[in-house]
Amino acid sequence: MNKIVFSFCVIFLLNVATFVYPQEEISPNKVSNLEFEFPVQEEQQETEELIETQEIRTQKLIKKVEITGNKAISASTILSKIKTRVNQPYFSRVARDDIKRLYETGFFSDVSIDIDKYEDGLKVIIAVVEKPVVEEVVLEGMRVLRKDLVRRKEVIKTKEGLYLDYNQLREDVENLMREYQKRGYSEAEIDYEADVDKITNKAKVIFKISENVRIRIKRVYIEGNYNLSRGRIIKAMKTRQARLFHAGFFKEGEFQDDLERIKILYSTEGFPDATVESRFEYDNRGFMYIYIVINEGKKYTVESVNIYGNKDFTKEELMSKLEEAIPGKVFSDLALQQDLYNLRNFYLSKGYLFAQIKESASVDLQTGNVDISYNIAENEIAYVERVDIRGNTKTKDKVIRREIRLKPGDRFDGEKLKRSKDRLDNLGYFEEVVFDSEPGSRPNSENLIVEVKETQTGSFSFGGGYSTVDEFIGFVEIEQKNFDISNFPYFTGGGQNLVFRSELGSVVENLMLSFTEPWLFDYPISFGFDAYKKTHDKESDVGYGYSEDRLGGALRLGKEFSEYLRGNIIYRIEEIDISDVEQTATSDLKKEVGTNTLSSMELILTRDTRDNIFNPTKGIVLSGSLECTGGPFGGDKDFLRLFGSFSKYFSFWERSVIEIDLRTGALLTFGNTDDIPIYERFYAGGSDTIRGYNERKVGPIDGLTEDPLGGESILIYNMEYTYALLEFVKLATFFDVGNVWRKVENFGTGNFKSSIGLGLRINTPIGPIKLDYGFPLNTEPGEEGKEGKFHFSMSRTF
Repeated sequence: MNKIVFSFCVIFLLNVATFVYPQEEISPNKVSNLEFEFPVQEEQQETEELIETQEIRTQKLIKKVEITGNKAISASTILSKIKTRVNQPYFSRVARDDIKRLYETGFFSDVSIDIDKYEDGLKVIIAVVEKPVVEEVVLEGMRVLRKDLVRRKEVIKTKEGLYLDYNQLREDVENLMREYQKRGYSEAEIDYEADVDKITNKAKVIFKISENVRIRIKRVYIEGNYNLSRGRIIKAMKTRQARLFHAGFFKEGEFQDDLERIKILYSTEGFPDATVESRFEYDNRGFMYIYIVINEGKKYTVESVNIYGNKDFTKEELMSKLEEAIPGKVFSDLALQQDLYNLRNFYLSKGYLFAQIKESASVDLQTGNVDISYNIAENEIAYVERVDIRGNTKTKDKVIRREIRLKPGDRFDGEKLKRSKDRLDNLGYFEEVVFDSEPGSRPNSENLIVEVKETQTGSFSFGGGYSTVDEFIGFVEIEQKNFDISNFPYFTGGGQNLVFRSELGSVVENLMLSFTEPWLFDYPISFGFDAYKKTHDKESDVGYGYSEDRLGGALRLGKEFSEYLRGNIIYRIEEIDISDVEQTATSDLKKEVGTNTLSSMELILTRDTRDNIFNPTKGIVLSGSLECTGGPFGGDKDFLRLFGSFSKYFSFWERSVIEIDLRTGALLTFGNTDDIPIYERFYAGGSDTIRGYNERKVGPIDGLTEDPLGGESILIYNMEYTYALLEFVKLATFFDVGNVWRKVENFGTGNFKSSIGLGLRINTPIGPIKLDYGFPLNTEPGEEGKEGKFHFSMSRTF
């Protein structure tokens, strides 16, 4: 009884508040200003439920819904956004939700709902005030930035035809300011005005820009750096003073990031309490002088490391996983977190997915010594119950699943998870690959979640370029890296690879069709075929003293023997025609004129541990091959080709990679063949072997025509260091050495040629650009290449 009395009292008070609060005079049955944004508490919700129950008992049905104030937005559009309906009871909660829904459309600056008596029920009146529509956007005072570029890049998102949004205007100002700061205009001033025509409800937006002058940095001074050199601090910064190859413009956002970088640098060197401040001075020429003031604080050193709670692994075994924050080394939070990561990764590699490790550091402020403790709760070993794949709309589950090294029933293993991610990344099908886990249905079991974000795998590209090997060349290419021959009509998602490429140039004409199925009949055996026609006209400047036409095809089978070891077998048949040989040429060239058929079988064994096949930073590639041409396979020539290669990648610094390559090979005749055909011999010199020399001009040369003759054995060594200036641009420096010997028995007898040089590596949508300048180190007088050579190529490699 008390609860009923209390409920009626609440209803009465709410009705009094509703009828009395509005300033305008309304009828007793009119409810106004229903726009509330207060959180609903439990008591309020209980009260509203009571009110709603009372409304159901007493309220009449809605007989009409009237829209007022709308001009551009039709009444039907507004009605479609709300849940208040004719011939339904009126509920205040629904009305409040309708107001929110109408605001969320972004069409209105004000919305209210009133009710009034109408016939034998109620009339709901929805009053709206539409936002003005932007009629014109003016960029006043903009000279440095291109207006069309600002609009195209959507630096400002306020556009003609959209509704005026003041929050968006403020965001546009911030975006414009960032663009100016990127270009060194840190003193730029930007504001906006919005002139609204009350009659037409149209708005003219004016961004008022005062660009002011760009401030150039004359000098950066470092003060208080007693333990770190100025050069090391400057190297950590992006802000630079003006010099020959740097404009030295001041960028506020970049400079603030630099101050954080300096603090991080000091922290990694054992000074976690270091503070960094700055001040600026200016001269009468408009130059800026930056003073960076550092208070280094005390240097902290790790004195001891203790591990508690470990049961299944000894302290010594766990201590061996710590590399950074160990006794005797400087202490930093970054080092501590790295070692914590190492411990967690070790436990994960052993299946302890549920292991919890908490770190703590006790600091002696007097001595600067730090005692580190790791408290471990190992918990139980976790097993994979199920592997769920999400996010793939084109790629079949099995294409992803076969690359995952963990299967249901396996113990969780961090190393296998990492390898699985590397394999999925190397497919080139996904923009992002993320692993997660969810509880399974059984104790100590987890479901492995593989979330992928697919990227575009099909491409149609065309273009042209120049290389020092093929000279001027144009190409058209169609490629689908995630092809599916059985998925008509889309032909995607099966993990197959299909490429068609046509090239036409001043000395070359090539056609190629290639197909690869990496899992034949869902077994881990790859199958593929190639069909091609290659023509290379005679051109002595690129090492061809003859014209060559090559028509051929190949069948390929491959199998993975282990995680990093793979074998391939290739059958190849080619018809080769040699023509256009000078009358003064040696017998080596003349006897090759005409058409020959080559039939061969090649065996290849490769060990590949690279972390990423597209952009490796560590790992090796070791490959050996044996190819038998002729003999039991028929054809016009009989010889063996042995070839081996070794590549190693490692990185000592961020964004830097060192690559070492070693290649060697030998050719041996048998049967009815006395000499290796000139078109099958080894050649060196040029962009792919020893830079700084003309193409194919290292090794035996025709004494009369100066055309290369090639050899039966080869040895090439390359070392290259690359540094990523940008994500798609790398600077390279290199050292090349090697030679080709006419006879296999002369292998390694000397006359090596070597070079050094600089280069650029640029990734573009149509393929990589490679630009090198090589300078030969040991040429003899009159020998080609003594002045050094540029090597340029723009193409794709298959």
